[in-house]
Amino acid sequence: MFLADVKNGSPVVVGVKQSQKAIARDQAAGVLIAQDADEHVTGPVKDLCGAKGITVETVPTMQELGKACGIHVGASVAAVLKTR
Repeated sequence: MFLADVKNGSPVVVGVKQSQKAIARDQAAGVLIAQDADEHVTGPVKDLCGAKGITVETVPTMQELGKACGIHVGASVAAVLKTR
């Protein structure tokens, strides 16, 4: 669901810190997390999403998530931003 949105150009922030900021500010519509990312990196993001009631979608690999976000490196977390 959200991965298709990202591939179609929806606004997104990439990375744990930027995603956490977007979630905390209620700017995230949903979050994408790579399944092959370390749990100690993604765990706090998952917890924050649970507290805020934000949907989490998993992506098989960090490389696939990075490519979908338009970057040439892997990404462990990305947040799809709400459209105003």
